[in-house]
This record gives sequence, structure tokens and C-alpha cells, in this order.
Amino acid sequence: MQETIQARFARKQSLDIGILVFPEVEVLDFAGPFEVFSVASRIAEKAIGVRAPFRVALAGASGAPVMARHRVGVCPHVGFDTAPAFDLLVVPGGVVDQPLADPATLAWIVRQDAGAALTASVCTGAFILARAGLLEGLAVTTHWEDIPDLRAAFPALDVREGTPWVDQGRIVTSAGISAGIGMSLHLVGRILGEDMARATARQMEFDWAPL
Repeated sequence: MQETIQARFARKQSLDIGILVFPEVEVLDFAGPFEVFSVASRIAEKAIGVRAPFRVALAGASGAPVMARHRVGVCPHVGFDTAPAFDLLVVPGGVVDQPLADPATLAWIVRQDAGAALTASVCTGAFILARAGLLEGLAVTTHWEDIPDLRAAFPALDVREGTPWVDQGRIVTSAGISAGIGMSLHLVGRILGEDMARATARQMEFDWAPL
């Protein structure tokens, strides 16, 4: 049985979290989770004395800057060849044509997922995970506007609507854009406890409640 994210944290006491970035990635899809895990790490050090529970990195194909949506330049911390084996992988959405058509990106996601305790998607990142073959037989969600397209492209999936995220244990998918913040707070709650998730949300001044 594969190690859960909670068991991985109990064993390591610090998790490497990787967030994929690519051309035309939605800004809040990657920046929201980045902020949640970064703030949670800072809050946890103060509140419960856990030193740097999360080490968060943006990962791009070559490590070179990429242009996100709305002409926002993003500098990844690592490339595919230099990235560590992440404990938690987040695949955001946006305009996903490039990653869907790039075998190297899909192969890297599959490799990272194999070693990760948990893989999550935000918004249309669900299309990327589905194309990589990681959502088979699962309940999932995506941005409300893309629900019909996800159902049409991957009819075997149980695509849920009207929910901000769907937690299937090893795989967690969220609805669009700001829903990735709520999902990330949910994951903080799974790993560090609900009190830490609420403290992180309060620090961010984000209205959050568990499902």
C-alpha cells in the first residue's frame, strides 16, 4: 500500500512540494497553493514548533522563465532535470494546450506521481492529470466552465460539479482558480491538522471552511 501524505510527513517532518508551471498557466492556480503552503509553513514554525514543514518550489520544463496568463513572467526554482522527488505535486491549469501536447511534461508528471504521496490539480490541471493516465476510475472536478469538456474528453471519469474540491486520497482535484486555495488549505488540514489550516486561512484573510 502506498504511503499516505500524513504518514510521509510523520516520517520526514518536512515535505517537498512541487508546483508545475508552464506557458499560459493560470496565475492564481499556482500562486494560490504556493502562498498557502508557504504561509502554513511559517505559521506552523511559530505555533507548533515544526521547523519548515513545507519546502515549496515551482518547477518548469527547463528551469527558464515562462510566461503565465495575462503576461506575467514566472521564474521556476527548478527544471525537470534538477527537481527533487516531490512528496506532494500540484498541477495547475490555465490554457493547457502546451503541457497536454508535450510528452516530456506528461512523462515528468508520471515520474513525480510515482514517488509522491499525493498529487493534486487545480482547475484545468485535471485535463493534464487525465491525459497522463492518473485519474482513471476516480471522481474528479475542474472549473465549472470546463466540466462538459472534461466529461467529453474522458468519459470514464466521474466528473463532479458544484464542489470546490474532490479528495480521493492520493489524488485531489479542485475547481477553478481560487478553489485551489481552498483545496490547499484542506491539504494543510490533512497534514498538520484542521487548526493549522484555519490559522493559515486567518493569516491570509481567506474565508475557508472544511467540506
